Amino acid sequence: MSDARRDTVLVVDDEPDSLRFLTDTLEGAGISVLVAISGDAALDLLQHITPDLILMDAVMPGIDGFETTSRIKARGALAHVPVVFMTGLTESEHVIEGFEVGGVDYLRKPVNVHELLARVRVHIGHARAMQAGAAGLDATGRLMMATDTQGKLLWCTPMAEQAIMRICPDWNRERGVMPDAMRTPVSRLLGRNEIGASARIEEQGENALELVIIAHYRDNEVLIRLNELNPRADVSRLQQRLSLTDREAEVLLWISYGKSNGMISEVLAISPRTVQKHLERIYEKLGVETRAAAAAVAIKVLGN
Repeated sequence: MSDARRDTVLVVDDEPDSLRFLTDTLEGAGISVLVAISGDAALDLLQHITPDLILMDAVMPGIDGFETTSRIKARGALAHVPVVFMTGLTESEHVIEGFEVGGVDYLRKPVNVHELLARVRVHIGHARAMQAGAAGLDATGRLMMATDTQGKLLWCTPMAEQAIMRICPDWNRERGVMPDAMRTPVSRLLGRNEIGASARIEEQGENALELVIIAHYRDNEVLIRLNELNPRADVSRLQQRLSLTDREAEVLLWISYGKSNGMISEVLAISPRTVQKHLERIYEKLGVETRAAAAAVAIKVLGN
C-alpha cells in the first residue's frame, strides 16, 4: 500500500513510552503516524496537514487535551476529524469532558492493542462516510447541515452556508459555531426530537429560513434541511398567477412547504377548520382533487 493511500493518525501525547507504543502499533497495522508532544505542537502541525483521526492524551502540561480539542473543533477545516481521547483508569471524569469538547470516543490507559486498532478503524470509517455524504449533498446543491444533539454545528453544505449568511450576514462557517440568530430555533427544534419537526428563523427583511429535521445519524448527529422562504413574494405570485385571494394564496404556499393544516393554523393564526375551507376553494379553483396535486401546481408556479 502506498503512503498516499494509507490512513493517517496524529498521536498527541507527552509520554515517550506511550508515544513509542502507539507509533509501533499503528505503523505495524499499516497506518501512517504523526506525532506531537504537546497541544501547541499539535495545533501548529494541523495548520499544514489534516489527519484521518487524532489520538489525544487528556492530561498534558501546558494546553491539555481538552483545550487542544476545543481549538481543533473551532477550525472549520478540521471539525470533521474524529478525536479519540486516551485517559487513565482512575480519570473517569475526563470521559465526560472529552465528549463535551467534541471527542467521539475514549481509550483507557494502558491501551489494549486490539481495542486501539478496532476503534481507530471504526472512527476513520465513520468520518469518511460522513464526508462522502456531505460531498454528495454539496454536488447536488442541497441546503443541508448537521448538528450534534446539543446544537453544535458539525458541517453544512455550501448552499446551506450561503442561505445562512443571507439571514446572518456577519456569520462565517470557519468559526465552527452556530450563528446567534439560529441558536434558539435550533435548540427548540432539537428539543422536539422528531423527524419532520421544523423551526423558523425570524425574518430579516422579506427572507426567512425554515429548519426541518430529516434524520438522526448514530446517537449524536442530526441532519437538518434548510428551506429558504420569501412568503410575501411567493404569496403575491400565487395570487396573481392562479387568481386566488390573499388568504388562499397563503394557505396554498404553506401547503407547498409541506405543512399540515394544524401547522398552517398556527402560522396564519386561523382555525384548522378555516384552513380546510380555504383548501376546498383552492382545489376548486385549480381543478385538482388532492393536497399533493395542489402543492405540485404551487411548486411549478414558484419554480418558473
